[in-house]
Amino acid sequence: MRVLHTMIRVGNLQRSIDFYTGVMGMQLLRTTDRPEQKYSLAFVGYGDESQGAVIELTYNYGVDHYDLGAGFGHIAIAVPDAAAACDRIRQSGGAVTREAGPVKGGNTIIAFVQDPDGYKIELIERRDA
Repeated sequence: MRVLHTMIRVGNLQRSIDFYTGVMGMQLLRTTDRPEQKYSLAFVGYGDESQGAVIELTYNYGVDHYDLGAGFGHIAIAVPDAAAACDRIRQSGGAVTREAGPVKGGNTIIAFVQDPDGYKIELIERRDA
Protein backbone atom coordinates (compact mmCIF):
# COMPACT_ATOMS: atom_id res chain seq x y z
CA MET A 1 0.00 0.00 0.00
CA ARG A 2 1.01 3.60 -0.50
CA VAL A 3 -0.57 7.05 -0.28
CA LEU A 4 -1.82 8.15 -3.72
CA HIS A 5 -3.07 11.69 -3.14
CA THR A 6 -4.53 14.17 -0.69
CA MET A 7 -7.63 16.07 -1.81
CA ILE A 8 -8.28 19.65 -0.76
CA ARG A 9 -11.23 21.80 -1.80
CA VAL A 10 -10.33 25.15 -3.31
CA GLY A 11 -12.29 28.32 -4.01
CA ASN A 12 -10.63 29.16 -7.34
CA LEU A 13 -9.04 26.33 -9.31
CA GLN A 14 -6.78 28.43 -11.53
CA ARG A 15 -5.53 30.49 -8.58
CA SER A 16 -4.63 27.25 -6.77
CA ILE A 17 -2.97 25.74 -9.85
CA ASP A 18 -0.94 28.95 -10.22
CA PHE A 19 0.14 28.77 -6.57
CA TYR A 20 1.12 25.11 -6.53
CA THR A 21 2.94 25.29 -9.88
CA GLY A 22 4.34 28.84 -9.89
CA VAL A 23 5.05 29.33 -6.19
CA MET A 24 5.60 25.78 -4.91
CA GLY A 25 7.28 24.47 -8.07
CA MET A 26 4.96 21.53 -8.68
CA GLN A 27 3.82 20.30 -12.07
CA LEU A 28 0.22 20.24 -13.25
CA LEU A 29 -0.17 16.51 -13.91
CA ARG A 30 -3.75 16.28 -15.16
CA THR A 31 -7.16 17.92 -14.99
CA THR A 32 -10.73 16.68 -15.17
CA ASP A 33 -13.90 18.71 -15.62
CA ARG A 34 -17.24 17.17 -14.65
CA PRO A 35 -19.88 19.78 -15.57
CA GLU A 36 -22.80 17.40 -14.97
CA GLN A 37 -21.56 16.80 -11.42
CA LYS A 38 -20.52 20.46 -11.06
CA TYR A 39 -16.87 20.05 -10.12
CA SER A 40 -13.38 20.22 -11.63
CA LEU A 41 -10.16 18.54 -10.51
CA ALA A 42 -6.48 19.30 -10.97
CA PHE A 43 -3.70 17.01 -9.81
CA VAL A 44 -0.36 18.63 -8.95
CA GLY A 45 2.89 17.16 -7.70
CA TYR A 46 6.65 16.94 -8.00
CA GLY A 47 6.64 13.92 -10.26
CA ASP A 48 4.64 11.18 -11.87
CA GLU A 49 1.74 9.86 -9.79
CA SER A 50 3.05 6.31 -10.20
CA GLN A 51 6.13 7.28 -8.18
CA GLY A 52 4.80 9.44 -5.38
CA ALA A 53 1.82 11.09 -3.71
CA VAL A 54 0.23 14.17 -5.26
CA ILE A 55 -2.38 16.77 -4.31
CA GLU A 56 -5.85 16.72 -5.82
CA LEU A 57 -7.32 20.23 -6.01
CA THR A 58 -11.12 20.04 -6.14
CA TYR A 59 -13.23 23.00 -7.22
CA ASN A 60 -16.99 22.65 -6.63
CA TYR A 61 -18.86 24.99 -8.96
CA GLY A 62 -20.14 28.10 -7.21
CA VAL A 63 -18.17 27.64 -3.96
CA ASP A 64 -15.49 30.31 -3.55
CA HIS A 65 -14.23 29.48 -0.05
CA TYR A 66 -14.36 26.86 2.69
CA ASP A 67 -14.12 26.92 6.46
CA LEU A 68 -10.98 24.90 7.12
CA GLY A 69 -12.17 23.51 10.44
CA ALA A 70 -9.98 22.16 13.20
CA GLY A 71 -9.31 18.62 11.96
CA PHE A 72 -6.93 19.16 9.07
CA GLY A 73 -3.37 20.13 9.95
CA HIS A 74 -1.06 20.62 7.00
CA ILE A 75 0.69 19.17 3.96
CA ALA A 76 4.41 18.41 4.45
CA ILE A 77 7.03 18.83 1.73
CA ALA A 78 10.74 17.97 1.94
CA VAL A 79 13.09 20.73 0.78
CA PRO A 80 16.91 20.84 0.71
CA ASP A 81 17.08 24.29 2.35
CA ALA A 82 14.03 25.63 4.21
CA ALA A 83 15.28 29.23 4.42
CA ALA A 84 16.04 29.34 0.68
CA ALA A 85 12.63 27.80 -0.07
CA CYS A 86 10.95 30.51 2.05
CA ASP A 87 12.84 33.22 0.15
CA ARG A 88 11.85 31.74 -3.23
CA ILE A 89 8.21 31.32 -2.16
CA ARG A 90 8.04 34.87 -0.81
CA GLN A 91 9.61 36.27 -4.02
CA SER A 92 7.00 34.33 -6.03
CA GLY A 93 4.16 35.96 -4.09
CA GLY A 94 3.58 33.23 -1.51
CA ALA A 95 2.93 33.81 2.18
CA VAL A 96 5.46 32.51 4.71
CA THR A 97 3.74 32.08 8.07
CA ARG A 98 6.69 30.63 10.03
CA GLU A 99 10.26 31.33 9.07
CA ALA A 100 12.76 28.49 8.82
CA GLY A 101 14.11 27.34 12.16
CA PRO A 102 14.34 24.35 14.46
CA VAL A 103 11.16 22.60 15.53
CA LYS A 104 10.39 23.10 19.22
CA GLY A 105 12.29 20.54 21.24
CA GLY A 106 14.31 19.24 18.30
CA ASN A 107 16.88 19.94 15.62
CA THR A 108 14.85 19.48 12.45
CA ILE A 109 14.56 22.74 10.49
CA ILE A 110 11.00 23.53 9.42
CA ALA A 111 9.01 26.44 8.04
CA PHE A 112 5.37 27.00 7.13
CA VAL A 113 3.73 28.67 4.15
CA GLN A 114 0.07 29.14 3.35
CA ASP A 115 -1.77 28.58 0.08
CA PRO A 116 -4.45 30.98 -1.25
CA ASP A 117 -7.24 29.03 0.48
CA GLY A 118 -5.51 29.08 3.86
CA TYR A 119 -4.08 25.54 3.86
CA LYS A 120 -0.78 25.27 5.70
CA ILE A 121 2.24 23.67 4.03
CA GLU A 122 5.14 22.57 6.22
CA LEU A 123 8.58 22.70 4.64
CA ILE A 124 10.88 20.13 6.27
CA GLU A 125 14.57 20.56 5.58
CA ARG A 126 16.15 17.36 4.27
CA ARG A 127 19.42 17.75 2.42
CA ASP A 128 18.60 14.75 0.18
CA ALA A 129 15.31 16.31 -1.02
